[in-house]
Order: sequence, then structure tokens, then C-alpha cells
Amino acid sequence: MPYLSKEIMALPLGLLVCFIIGVECSHSQLDRIAQLPGQPPVGFQQYSGYVTVDDKNQKALFYYFAEAEIDCASKPLVLWLNGGPGCSSLGVGAFSENGPFRPSGEGLVKNQYSWNREANMLYLETPIGVGFSYSTNTSSYEGVDDKITARDNLVFLQKWFVKFQQYRNRSLFITGESYAGGVSMLKTNFFSSQSKQLGNPVLEYSTDFNSRAEFFWSHGLISDTTYKMFTSVCNYSRYVSEYYRGSVSPRCSRVMSQVTRETSRFVDKYDVTLDVCISSVLSQSKVLTPKQVGDNVDVCVEDETVNYLNRPDVQMALHARLVGVRRWAVCSTGDQDSVIPLTGSRKLVHGLSEELGLKTTVPYRVWFEGQQVGGWTQVYDNILSFATIRGASHEAPFSQPERSLVLFKAFLGGQPLPEAF
Repeated sequence: MPYLSKEIMALPLGLLVCFIIGVECSHSQLDRIAQLPGQPPVGFQQYSGYVTVDDKNQKALFYYFAEAEIDCASKPLVLWLNGGPGCSSLGVGAFSENGPFRPSGEGLVKNQYSWNREANMLYLETPIGVGFSYSTNTSSYEGVDDKITARDNLVFLQKWFVKFQQYRNRSLFITGESYAGGVSMLKTNFFSSQSKQLGNPVLEYSTDFNSRAEFFWSHGLISDTTYKMFTSVCNYSRYVSEYYRGSVSPRCSRVMSQVTRETSRFVDKYDVTLDVCISSVLSQSKVLTPKQVGDNVDVCVEDETVNYLNRPDVQMALHARLVGVRRWAVCSTGDQDSVIPLTGSRKLVHGLSEELGLKTTVPYRVWFEGQQVGGWTQVYDNILSFATIRGASHEAPFSQPERSLVLFKAFLGGQPLPEAF
């Protein structure tokens, strides 16, 4: 039997294990979550904490990591990024979309369609200033752009693998949605990953933004007259450009006022089929069950997430802290998304395939989830795939969790989406 001194024998078991196996454990175990407040019992490990990406300016990015439910040692590693730019992958991705738990009342409930059923899920709050990520040098928040964000993300991954050395040689998949599409592609220049999956991504501003008018009109949200104004007098990309220059022209102001009036603040632009969370609009609360969604969709999940992550006991369990702010905030292609509409994404993917000289290997067809059509897909030279999720919103795993999980599983395995049921 190996000899242990009395001092070592007196150490708590967790510290003793770390002492024996060395650096790998000592780094990651410090970030291990014992249990989140109100969490149901689970059999997998969770970790969260900070990785410093710039020692000089004390820039630190916050992460949440949920290992796979079963056989985590054989499952791939998936990095999830949310968009915005400036929306939290913890609050949106992990606690509203595809993470293991959803806030409910004072506690958490298990998400039966969590993506950690298929992979080890790493959620990163990026760039600095998003969620719990911070810098002690306030000047670091100025001039943050996509390249700086991508470099910070690279440094994060390099240092994160020091904490979790057992994942260094694991297959890495980068996933995300919305504005994360652009940042994920930039990351390609700095870091090698096995594959990328982008949901309702921002690929090219003009096409993505200007497809909004056609989407609004085709779904009956605006009139014929307003559609003509929105496509000829002032399109959305022009309005956004003028807005960020601080000088919106009278004609663009008139057009956008008309569009806003007709679409109404009581329609969720991220999912035009869902009602809005009334608590966010008129200080009420409501949970509804749309016909096209099999399970209850809590349209107030964002409010519940904000309340949960601002609890001191939750922040303590997550090893999180607020630096420079008083409260955690959510934000500094499904086919029902009007923000990054299907029409623009499809046009851009087709254009990309032509630019790369790719030929269609799987013609446009339906795919199935269970006994229902899950969406449509087309594959180009078996390296570029386009897929829709029927009835999904901008945040597809939130509004169509089961169909999103089917697509995610096929993506990880490099398998075609189901052709029949």
C-alpha cells in the first residue's frame, strides 16, 4: 500500500484526489458546481468559472460546461456561442434553449431535449461585458470588434484546455446562432475544429436584413403598400446604416414607423407564430401552448432566467461575480424567424455553393422527426448542408427542441437527416 503522510490523510477527499492526479484535476475541480439551487438530481458533472484572456487588462470570460449525460469520455466537445452581438450563451443558450435545465418558479426543471445527451456542452459568454464576463479596465470595452472577440475566444479555448486536459484531443464542434455565425467563421482563421453548425446565422448584412421585408409581407404582417415602401423607399439595411450613423432620414423614419405600427409590438419578431411574454410588455405573465409546438413553450423563460441568474445563491454556485454592473442581463434559421429570415439564409447558402463550385449531392427534400416533417434540407458536395427546422423560431432549440436535437445528432455523426419515418 502506498505511503501517505498524516497531513495528506487529513485532507478532504476532493483535495486528496486532486493532489494525486495532479494539475488536470486541480484546475477543473475548482470550477466544479456542487449543485445549482433548485436543481433536480442528475448523473453528470457541471463546471463554471472564469478564464483570463488578457492579464494586463484583466479581461476574463465566463463559461458554463455541462458534461454529457452518459459516457462523457467518448462524446465530442461542442462550443456554443450566442449572437447579438452581446447576448449571453449562458442565459439564452444554456438556460433557454439546449442546456440541461430550464428555470421554473424558484428552481430548475430538466430539459429532456438537452444537447448534453449527445455531447459535452461548453457555453461561453463573449465578448467581455456580456453576462458575467468582464474587464477591470473599462477602456477594454471600447472598440471591441469581431477580430478582437475571435482572438479572445481562441485564448479562452487554449487556456480552458489547460483546465480540462482530458478534452484536448477530443473532436471539437463549434455551434451557435444569429450573430455568432460571423464570429464562428472568423474563428476558423485561428482555430481548427472538426465542423461548424450555425443556426439562423448572420452571414451577410444586406441580404439578411433586406429579406425581412419579404418575410413580413409573405406572412401577412405588413400591407402591400408598406411592402413597396420597405423595398424601394427605404430598405432595412439602409435604415440600420443611418441609425448607427446617428442621422435617420425623414423618409426612413416614416417607413420604419409604418412597419412598426403594422407588425405591432405584440408580435415576437424572433418567432412570428408565438405570442409575446406579456410580463415584458404589460407587466403580466402568461404561458401558452401553440398548436404547432407539441410541448408547452414558456414565452416568459427570458424573464425567469434573468431572475434566476441574479440570485446571489445562484451566482455563488456558479462561481460568478458582477464586475462593473449591478445586475446580470441577457443581452448587452428557423422558418418562423423574421430577424434573420429563411429567405435570406437560403439565398446566401446557394450563392456560397456557387462561389465554391459545389454541386448538389442531396436535392432539396423533406426530413422527418418522428412521424412528422421536421423541415427541409439540401446538401452540396457532402461538405455544405442547408437545413430548415419546421415551425422553429430564431432560437430553434427553444421553440422546436425535439427537431433541433434530431438535427444536432445528425450533425455530430455526419449522417443525413432522416428521409422517412
